[in-house]
Amino acid sequence: MEEKEKTSKINEHEVRVQKVKEMEKVGINPWPEFKPVTSTCRDAVKNFEKDSESLHEHSLAGRLISKREHGKTIFGNIQDRSGKIQIYIKKDNIDEESFKNFTKFFDVGDIIWVKGSIFKTKLGETTIKVDQIFLLSKCLHPLPEKYHGLVDVEQRYRQRYLDLISNPESRTRFKKRSKIIQSVRNFLVEKDFVEVETPALNSIAGGATARPFVTHHNAYDIDLFLRIAPELYLKRLVVGGFERVFEIGKNFRNEGVSTKHNPEFTMLEFYMAHGDYNDGIDLTEQIVQKAVQENFDSLDVEFGDKKISFKTPFKRLTVEESLIEIGEFLKDKISEENIDSLFKEKNIPVKSQASYGEKLFFLFEEFVEDKIVDPTFIIGYPVEVAPLAKRDPENPEVTARFELFVSGMELANGYTELNDPYDQASRFRQQEKAKQAGDEEAQNYDQDYIDALEYGLPPTVGVGIGIDRFVMLLTNTTSIKDVILFPTMKPVEE
Repeated sequence: MEEKEKTSKINEHEVRVQKVKEMEKVGINPWPEFKPVTSTCRDAVKNFEKDSESLHEHSLAGRLISKREHGKTIFGNIQDRSGKIQIYIKKDNIDEESFKNFTKFFDVGDIIWVKGSIFKTKLGETTIKVDQIFLLSKCLHPLPEKYHGLVDVEQRYRQRYLDLISNPESRTRFKKRSKIIQSVRNFLVEKDFVEVETPALNSIAGGATARPFVTHHNAYDIDLFLRIAPELYLKRLVVGGFERVFEIGKNFRNEGVSTKHNPEFTMLEFYMAHGDYNDGIDLTEQIVQKAVQENFDSLDVEFGDKKISFKTPFKRLTVEESLIEIGEFLKDKISEENIDSLFKEKNIPVKSQASYGEKLFFLFEEFVEDKIVDPTFIIGYPVEVAPLAKRDPENPEVTARFELFVSGMELANGYTELNDPYDQASRFRQQEKAKQAGDEEAQNYDQDYIDALEYGLPPTVGVGIGIDRFVMLLTNTTSIKDVILFPTMKPVEE
């Protein structure tokens, strides 16, 4: 069946190519200059609904998405950025040559320009009665079947333009994504944050624990890394006096691909001087809730078979508390004295040099993270798994760090920034040892960043929020590829 459909599309393509040749022979340009438009489809409908008695003349341009011929009359639909409208073409209402060209050369998929007046049909559909029509751009391929849209999932990712033409839900989702990002941006600007841009090419891969992409700069003859996070640059700006900064941009991590991971993804990172991780928690709650309030009718959002409540305050648990409450471990079993016995009992492999804190965190990742549904802040992270975070003043064994989890996904990560240059240098050295021992995700020693800290980083909180995952949650989308316009795909062999 698929082979038959492919053959049919090839034949249709050849038919359209032949039409182009015929058009050129009679002096019709298949891709002429633009013609000015006065309205969108939506505006034309709205204006008519406000005042149906007056004559409403409009010139519109859009893609022809249906065409139904009935002798001397033709009905169709055109679609632009605002929506679609029905068009009505009667042979007596336009010049004979235009009518002939439309029936002979125009196909579903073509971009066309029409001019005419608005009326309502007997069936009650707002329609434009066409008195002029022109072809603006010839489409050489048939569109996906209109009733089912583009159903091949991989084709939707590889040919997103076809997905957007054919599937209204995809257009809606990506428009929603834009509005969610705008809500986030507006919130931060209103709080006196300055939006900045930092380098995507880094001489040292830092700011997060991840494996970087490597490239080479020919002029300097040096290897560079696509950034895994903008953190260290943003904190340099705080040192420089930009006390509230944020960036919404791309990060790159050379890791696996899954429904939750894409090698290239969008992050929001913001930094605020004279605050700690508790302020970061409050700001994160406010950002998330505002984005939901501004774009949805309720703070209860459906995600798969779950209903997620974004009512604040969100729940807060330490790593240890989450292991007991959500992971259902006994407190005694996860104590430093007994945790090795627990690993043996459950046959869990662990690195021989792993610390108690790393073992606790491993248990959290394996037995707790996926079980979290409603927004929950996890705090009390061991120092070993947060090399850039300040220690908790009440418990120096853990850091002043939080992560926000929703429906089994990490949505945000934040902490009171480590501003002691000596402590930071020591932790960088520990990361370097881990890298030399074979940990490709460990961070590098960044001397320039240490130099910046020596000039004085004020008490600061920093937070990163995964935009793609946030949009997934708010648009009931279970694959990250469905919220990224052009996800990373393995090339198809020609």
